[in-house]
Amino acid sequence: MRKVILKNKAKIFWVILLVSLLAIVRFFEAELFFDPFLSFFKGEFQNAPLPKYDGWQLFLGLSFRYLVNTIVSLIIVYVVFEDLNLVKFAGLLYVFLFCILIGAFFGVLNLSEKPDFMTLFYLRRFLIQPLFLLVFLPAFYYQRKVS
Repeated sequence: MRKVILKNKAKIFWVILLVSLLAIVRFFEAELFFDPFLSFFKGEFQNAPLPKYDGWQLFLGLSFRYLVNTIVSLIIVYVVFEDLNLVKFAGLLYVFLFCILIGAFFGVLNLSEKPDFMTLFYLRRFLIQPLFLLVFLPAFYYQRKVS
C-alpha cells in the first residue's frame, strides 16, 4: 500500500488540491453565485413563501456554479484515470444531466402554484454540488477493473 501511495503521490497531491478547490467554491458560494435559495433552504422553508428571484439571474448563477464544479470534477477524473475518452464521456454525461436537472428545477419552480420544496431542494442540490463526481469515480473505477 505504501508503495502505491509513493508511486502516485503527484496524483494524490492534485486530487487533494482539486477537492480543496471544490470546498473553496462551497465556502464562498454566497459571494460567488446568485442564489436566493441559499438562505431560504437553510431555514424553516416548508411553510415559508418562495424568495423573490430573477429567473435569468438564477439560471445563470446555477449554470455558472454547475460549470465550475463540472470543470474541476472533469479534471479530477482526468488526474485519476488519465483517459481523455473517459473525460469526454463524463463531460457528455454532465451536459445531459444538466439539461434534465435545470429543466426539472425550473419546471417545478414555475409550472406549479405551490411547488414541492423538497423536490426543489434536491434538484438544486444536484445542480450546485459536485455529487456526480461521487458517482462517476467509483463507477469508472469499477468499469476499468472489470474490463
